[in-house]
Amino acid sequence: MPDGPAPPPTVQKLRIRYAKRGRLRFTSHRDIQRAFERALRRAAVPMAYSAGFTPHPKVSWAGAAPTGVASEAEYVEIGVTRALVPAELAAALDESLPADLDILEVVEAATPNLMERLEASVWEIRLPGVEPKVAVDAVAAFVAAPEVLVERMTKNGVRTFDARAAVTAMEAAGGEVAGADPAADAADGAGDGPDGPADGPAGAGSVSGAAEGDGVSAGESGVGEGGGRQDRPCAILRLVVRHLTPAVRPDDVLTGLGRVAGLVPPVPPQVTRLAQGPLRDGSDVTPTSVSVEALSDPLDPDRAAAGSAGER
Repeated sequence: MPDGPAPPPTVQKLRIRYAKRGRLRFTSHRDIQRAFERALRRAAVPMAYSAGFTPHPKVSWAGAAPTGVASEAEYVEIGVTRALVPAELAAALDESLPADLDILEVVEAATPNLMERLEASVWEIRLPGVEPKVAVDAVAAFVAAPEVLVERMTKNGVRTFDARAAVTAMEAAGGEVAGADPAADAADGAGDGPDGPADGPAGAGSVSGAAEGDGVSAGESGVGEGGGRQDRPCAILRLVVRHLTPAVRPDDVLTGLGRVAGLVPPVPPQVTRLAQGPLRDGSDVTPTSVSVEALSDPLDPDRAAAGSAGER
C-alpha cells in the first residue's frame, strides 16, 4: 500500500460532449486525450484521482471516433472533488482547448451507464468526384444484399465480418461542389495542432464554428486550367450504424460498397459523425430517419434527472 493519505473523494461526475473538427480529425485519440488533460490543468479543474502508486485523473472516454474522422458527438466523463457549475466548466474548458476541439455541452452525470446508451452512430460521408446517381445505385445494391463481407487487419490478424448487419439505414444524395482556392487551402493547412496555443472559440456551451463538412476542403475541389475554380459532383451518404462487435466503421461500409457495386471514390472521402446515442423508439432494425433524428440524445436522462432534483 502507498504511504500518505488517500486522495480526496469524487464529489461530482460530469459528462461532456465535444466536437473534433477541421485538421484535428487527423489527430489520434491518444493525442486528443493528452490535449484534453492539459486543458483540464489549464482550466484549474479540481480533478479527482485514482488511488495507488500511480494516481490518474478520473477521466472515462466513450465511443471515440477513428483517426481521420471528424465528429460532432464525442463524449467523455470526468470526476471532480468539488461541485462545479456545468456551464462554467464548459466555458473554461473551451477557452483552454485548441481550435477545432470544441466543447458543446456539459451536464452533471445523474444516471449510470452512458456507454450502454451509445447504441448507434449517424455518419455523413462526402464522396468528391462521385456522381450522386452512382452512389444511389451503390446504396441500393448494398441495402439489398443479405450480407456484405469485408476484411480488416486487426492485432490478431485479418478478420472477416459482415458490414451489412450493422447498417440499419442508408441513403445517398449529392450536388455540385464548388472548387476551392489553392492558396486558401495552403494557408488553412498551416496551423497549430492539439499541442498548439489554446486559441479556440470563445462561446462555450454551444456549437462553435461551422460543423465539419459544411465547407469545402481541398479534397473536394478541382482546379481548372489557368488555376481557376472548377465544380464537380459530390455524392453524400448518410447512414445509421449500430455499435456491434467487431465495430463496423465508415471505411468498412465504403469497402462493402466497392464489393457489391464497384464504388471506389477517386479521392479520400470526408467522414463526419453527426450523432451517437440510443436508437429512437427502441428500434434496432429500421430507424424512421437517416439523420440525427434517428437517435435519442444520450444526455437526456441526465438532464431529466437534474430537472427532477431541482424541483424537489
